[in-house]
Amino acid sequence: MKKPLILFISLLIAIGIGIYIYQSTQTKPSFQEVTIVDNEEATESDTVEEPDAEVEENEEEEIIEEEEPQPSPFSDFIVKAAQNTIQFFSNRETKITAIGDSLTQGVGAINEEGGYVGILDRSINQSEQLVTVNNFGKRGNRSEQMLERLSLPEVEESIQQSDIVLVTIGANDIMKVLRENVTDLNLEPFDIEREHYAERLKEITDTIFELNPNADIYLIGIYNPYLQYFGDVEELGEILTDWNNETEEFAEEDDQIFFVPTEDLFEDTEGDLLADDRFHPNDAGYKLMAQRVLDYLSEDEG
Repeated sequence: MKKPLILFISLLIAIGIGIYIYQSTQTKPSFQEVTIVDNEEATESDTVEEPDAEVEENEEEEIIEEEEPQPSPFSDFIVKAAQNTIQFFSNRETKITAIGDSLTQGVGAINEEGGYVGILDRSINQSEQLVTVNNFGKRGNRSEQMLERLSLPEVEESIQQSDIVLVTIGANDIMKVLRENVTDLNLEPFDIEREHYAERLKEITDTIFELNPNADIYLIGIYNPYLQYFGDVEELGEILTDWNNETEEFAEEDDQIFFVPTEDLFEDTEGDLLADDRFHPNDAGYKLMAQRVLDYLSEDEG
């Protein structure tokens, strides 16, 4: 076993413990809660310095302004950057089903609830309701667990009615191999499990097509959250690259399946793209993912 990989496993365990402690003690504020606090603070500061008569007038003006909420600048940016996709959505009623692991669920996001899926929903629908989005992300799901969840009635119904299915899966499959081989780690068990993962991925897409032969499936790639800790560790990079290549090659075999890479989005170790657990994306990371997905939708669906 090479020393960098041993270091990776040791720190992975420590990070895992930290994630557990953090998530058991933190409560995620909602987007609405953050907005309400800001508005209250702004109102209080405005009323301190103004005379009474003018304060009442200003308060009325503030209330009027609050009745006309403005879309966030980043949402505008996303929409303007994907006009082909928006135009496509505006020409017909469109439904999207998102299913997968914690990345679909949006774990790590605070203000942007729902992660990249929530950002897509709010960005596309900010002016009018163009798309219906159903999110069935579940934290910790591996590919075999996702297969089981595809048989849930609410999931089946959503896929049957959807034009697009977004999928994040595979990262927890890799984590399972790490846990099971932590005392004797080498690349072989990852290669073996990757073959099983490819078989399950075909079962997943076959099941989706059985429910809806006309759906387009977008498989979101795996990123490396450990670059800032380990840098370019050859073994770790090889594992992730092999799994992403497996998924991309699989997608290329069907013109209704598309691979969306995300690994390059998180290569900037100077940027702050991870949540406090240092594993899941934060709001900024999910915004990059949403932008990437919209880019691919605009190219493939427009």
